[in-house]
Amino acid sequence: MKDAHKLTQWIIDRIQKEYPEDVALMIGVSGHSVNGDGHGECFDYFIPATERGNGLAETFIIDGVGNDLYPRSWERIDHMVALDDFPSGLGKATILYSRTKEDEQRFLAAKEQFFAHLADKEYVYGKALGQLNDAMELYRTMMFEDRLYKVRLGAGYIAHYLSLAVAYLNGTYEDDRVEGKIRWLRTLRALPKGFTEYVQAVCEADSAQELKNLSHLLIGTTRQFIKAHRPQDAQQPKNQDYDWLRGWYEEMRTTINRIEYYCATGNADAAFFDACSMQEELCAIEEEYELTDCDVLGAFDSADLMGFLQRVHEVEEYIISEIEGHGATIRRYDSVEAFLAAR
Repeated sequence: MKDAHKLTQWIIDRIQKEYPEDVALMIGVSGHSVNGDGHGECFDYFIPATERGNGLAETFIIDGVGNDLYPRSWERIDHMVALDDFPSGLGKATILYSRTKEDEQRFLAAKEQFFAHLADKEYVYGKALGQLNDAMELYRTMMFEDRLYKVRLGAGYIAHYLSLAVAYLNGTYEDDRVEGKIRWLRTLRALPKGFTEYVQAVCEADSAQELKNLSHLLIGTTRQFIKAHRPQDAQQPKNQDYDWLRGWYEEMRTTINRIEYYCATGNADAAFFDACSMQEELCAIEEEYELTDCDVLGAFDSADLMGFLQRVHEVEEYIISEIEGHGATIRRYDSVEAFLAAR
């Protein structure tokens, strides 16, 4: 946009004349320009100091360039600091006007904390997991959609969320000064295997099923990437409570007993849903206790229930060995009489 500085001066003059006590800061975003249009550089957003300050908001078009002068609250600034809101408006922010030195220092402190978060490997690991979770939630919804534009929209946002996760693990954030996500991704020092190729393929895909498949691949490779970037402190052995795990197994033995009965009587329906319940529990303790092989449902076969039961017993023996190997004693009795005698 030609003479963008004139627009900046116009808005500063307006603030000083009409909102001197109501607007804390006027912010521009350095480099936020496409084809030299200056969008975001003359001003991007302002931080109101009072409710009246929101009245400064305005939209208009000059020489084909849209301008949106809008408010961001201090609360929203905090969300950007925490990497819970798209952060380019903070990382590349330039203060164009400040009401007081205190307002300016508050903003600069927020910006400093933002960069400190990006440098904190444990912090960005947690934020990357959050972006991955958002992508997976969207994927689950998208799988039930058949309209191409809806699936394409979902795939695009999945790629976006995962790109943010990758950026955070690289200690940075998406640079919209680089024209194109793929070109920007290639500036990062580390990427998930095949990531840019999958994103490129999302841009070129022409069917809903292809977009769903690519989204699955993107999520899968990003999960592996995040796992590989787990902070060293998080990889240290946890202080697991194996007495608690012993109690969990003693309770779970009821479900295993039911599965044994259903498999012996050929009731595949009942065996399957009890196995689902067991697997859900196993997935939880597998992560908590860093176990390695707790898959029972993968072996389920309605035509071979005894083969499936064998797998249930293999996992059971593995759990028992972990409990007893860490010094906990499983309370097992052959009869009610034996139980009462022990008490």
